[in-house]
Amino acid sequence: QVQLVESGGGLVQGGGSLRLSCAASGTIFSINAMGWYRQAPGKQRELVAAITSGGSTNYADSVKGRFTISRDNAENMVYLQMNSLKPEDTAVYYCNADSHYYGMRYWGKGTLVTVSS
Repeated sequence: QVQLVESGGGLVQGGGSLRLSCAASGTIFSINAMGWYRQAPGKQRELVAAITSGGSTNYADSVKGRFTISRDNAENMVYLQMNSLKPEDTAVYYCNADSHYYGMRYWGKGTLVTVSS
């Protein structure tokens, strides 16, 4: 099993920055990819950014050039640096880990990001 705990959410003005952190524990060897999703009220959860165990990344078009996902394998951490934040970025952000070994997808409980105008 894998446990994920997010931190770093909060209230920020438009144009500001936040860095989200996700700490993974448990059977870390089984994780093939990690990512960040977000969900605003009344909307579907959507992929924001993802990173594979080999370091390959991809981003939603809406955040390209503003957000950066990174991974620290030694510390079992994944980060999301969010710059030039916009009110439409307001959502609960969830850390995700995928395990091909166990055929499982794991989720953190989420951290709220609120961007004021």
